[in-house]
Amino acid sequence: MVVTGSKSLYLQVLAAVIAGVILGHYAPDIAVQMQPLGDAFVRLVRMVIAPIIFLTVVVGIAKLTAGAGVGRIGLKAILYFEALTTIAMLIGLLVGHFLAPGQGMNIDPTKINASAVARYIDPKSHLGVVDFLINIIPDQIVNAFAKGDILPVLFFAVLFGIAMARVGERASALTRVLDEAGKAMFGVVALIMKVAPIGAFGAMAFSIGRYGIGQLSNLVMLMIAFYVTCAVFILVVLALIMAACGLNMYKLLAYMKEEFFIVLGTSSSESALPTLMEKLEAMGCSRPLVGLVVPLGYAFNLDGTSLYFTMAIAYISQALNIPLSLTDWGLILGVLLLTSKGAAAVTGGGFITLAATLGTLSGKIPVEAIVLVFPIDRFMSEARAITNLFGNAVATVFVAWWEGTLDLAQAHRALDGTAAGIMIEKPAE
Repeated sequence: MVVTGSKSLYLQVLAAVIAGVILGHYAPDIAVQMQPLGDAFVRLVRMVIAPIIFLTVVVGIAKLTAGAGVGRIGLKAILYFEALTTIAMLIGLLVGHFLAPGQGMNIDPTKINASAVARYIDPKSHLGVVDFLINIIPDQIVNAFAKGDILPVLFFAVLFGIAMARVGERASALTRVLDEAGKAMFGVVALIMKVAPIGAFGAMAFSIGRYGIGQLSNLVMLMIAFYVTCAVFILVVLALIMAACGLNMYKLLAYMKEEFFIVLGTSSSESALPTLMEKLEAMGCSRPLVGLVVPLGYAFNLDGTSLYFTMAIAYISQALNIPLSLTDWGLILGVLLLTSKGAAAVTGGGFITLAATLGTLSGKIPVEAIVLVFPIDRFMSEARAITNLFGNAVATVFVAWWEGTLDLAQAHRALDGTAAGIMIEKPAE
């Protein structure tokens, strides 16, 4: 689902952030009283985390058996998706660690939310490996949903999705119902995002009022670093994959310039899905393969979002002076491989998944700390969506090449025709 009026929302959030900065700088005593606005928005986001994760994972797994030849193609696509999103997360982690945009902020986590701090300092929250693994299995699934325990919900979702996939065609009706329920849930997110300007104003006003205007420079540094990292990922990592297929990434960028501007304007990669599929077919990718890989990619292949997650978590941990161990990062990467699925479907989805991932760290970093990145989250969404768009285009081309069904001659004609200003028609069925 694409959020309607996203351009207006963009301007509203921008105005709200500026207003929050002004209020926080010139009237800090009043600004800190705006904290409930940001907190309320965070609670709205946390409300929908569990059902969205459940629905997207179940439907994604269940659809893996739909259609002829999907077993082989789907497996290759999933292997590619997981490899590339892992690479993206590692790149984001390295950039966030060495650039350290949140270092020196020295924010006291106890001033973010008292209940989160109680969980943070409670020795019982630090479980051993065995207890941690046992707690992934919910004693009651309804209880896991009620508490918002993400890992038990994920565990049940994976089992349920596999069971539906094994049932096959008999479960198709239920798959469609859950798919529609997922779309409705993203509709709820779209409604929540309508109050994003209010949450952004409250979060920014409180942050600047409490910690000073100096924090803004850290946020700008994080945003610039993220945009540059996304550009490098597209122009280096994705370009190397295209080169392995015998194609030029720079020509693909020109070929998809319309989709680029659509996504830039809407901040949602899904808004360009129909024309993306048409252009991939025109490039020589078969229609059945495009029809399978592209929708799967929109749920499972979120390169830009994956970059954002690890950079944002590194920033938050640095800002709070909470060091994360290799074990912590291993857990984060493992959880993100599941929780990141479906995050690109709507503006704000990455923010939801970030909250879900922090919630799996046993209180080491309070979930409420996402307010530290929320003021600029809306302005990071363009880079996320654009990177996801090109990531899925390259993924489809690569899987077609891996399958041996990519018409390279047609692909070159399409890409060269774009460079020369010539429209290339899709190959006849």
